[in-house]
Amino acid sequence: MRQCLTSPDGGYYTTRSTSKDQFGASGDFVTSPEISQIFGELVGIWMVTEWLAQGRKKEGVQIIEVGPGRGTLMDDMLRTVANFRGLASAVEQVYVVEASPTLRETQKQLLCGKEPFEEVKDGVRCKSKYQGLPITWYEDIRFVPNEPSKTPFIFAHEFFDALPIHAFQSVAPTPSDTVLTTPTGPLPFSKNASQARNAQWRELLVSPTPPPSILNPKPIADPRSPDFQLSIAKASTPPSLLLPTLSARYRALQAKAGSVVEISPESHSYAAEFARRIGGALPTKGSSLTAHEQVMKPEPSGAALILDYGPLDTIPANTLRGIRSHKRMSPFSSPGLVDLSADVDFTALAEAAIGASEGIEVHGPVEQGFWLESVGIRERAQILSRAMDKEAKEGNEEKKRHIQQSVDRLIERGGGGMGRIYKAMAIVPEAGGKRRPVGFGGSVQNTA
Repeated sequence: MRQCLTSPDGGYYTTRSTSKDQFGASGDFVTSPEISQIFGELVGIWMVTEWLAQGRKKEGVQIIEVGPGRGTLMDDMLRTVANFRGLASAVEQVYVVEASPTLRETQKQLLCGKEPFEEVKDGVRCKSKYQGLPITWYEDIRFVPNEPSKTPFIFAHEFFDALPIHAFQSVAPTPSDTVLTTPTGPLPFSKNASQARNAQWRELLVSPTPPPSILNPKPIADPRSPDFQLSIAKASTPPSLLLPTLSARYRALQAKAGSVVEISPESHSYAAEFARRIGGALPTKGSSLTAHEQVMKPEPSGAALILDYGPLDTIPANTLRGIRSHKRMSPFSSPGLVDLSADVDFTALAEAAIGASEGIEVHGPVEQGFWLESVGIRERAQILSRAMDKEAKEGNEEKKRHIQQSVDRLIERGGGGMGRIYKAMAIVPEAGGKRRPVGFGGSVQNTA
């Protein structure tokens, strides 16, 4: 997935032409911020509610977005935040994590206009059209300055679904399974070894589709068949020996031969990074925190909002997909020309966040439709419609219908509606269960 999506040599996001991007009706897919400005406005409003609940910080606020696409969500958020002077004046820096040079240029044009990029350590920067607020781009969140005294608000919309996954299948033992094949050579099982009697995880690997042969003389029926396919590794691989052992959720499925799980270590790392920036992280007895991961924070502050698609509480399996021109297609066809994604394991993200910092708590996931209605999508749509009624301009009736259609599309919770398949999850400072964020069962609180 990483090679196909972000390789500098033919990657889907990194080498596309500036004349045609991946987003919108003319591209390959449409995201929620592209459907309606209300989506980004409500994400901005959610940030305001968290800022209020955490005591109205007067300085040191950071806004961080990972994987911002065209920059539409950030643009709508910053426009919304600008209407709240207290918060707007407290924002010191905006950070954008984007691996694609092409998309960075697209985002810069939207957020900064004609302002040129300025080279900074590990990234580039320009002044935004919002009161000249500086925006800095980095390729990885590890380059974003992690200052314990700051209050980071982190946003990830359709970011985790594009991070690479490992897929594993539980395979029943056979009578010949007396030797464990490892990367360093064969390792005989002892007579009492449970591995010889129990099902084992095998990694599902991407391999070339075999051509017709003497043993398989039938020609491929469809000349457009993918050049690659998934195949089960014949022996254990380092990932299969480690990753499925990290959570009781995976271990519980091992004994059931045929079980498939998808695990994204990079997703876990990002969720843990979000948690440490919000809640801090100190080494404890037996911990193995690196110097980068140790964050001595005076007090937990900030929040992270994750909006993506995946199951509420089950482990994703067989969800790797390809999208091109708004149609599902094999993820193994046309590498570099097809968008690849997989369902997000929200429970795994929550586990990673909670395990990374004692200073945070996780809320959700909840369905996007519920979250948007809780934050006020219907009320915002009514405000926009009433404003158009006052203007009485030609074409406003059509615009009002478009607003309502967009809202309905975002909150639709039947079948495969966006309001159902997309989820929201929040990471906030630990409060002993005394406060729930807006959109997750809580209400606006002003602690100033």
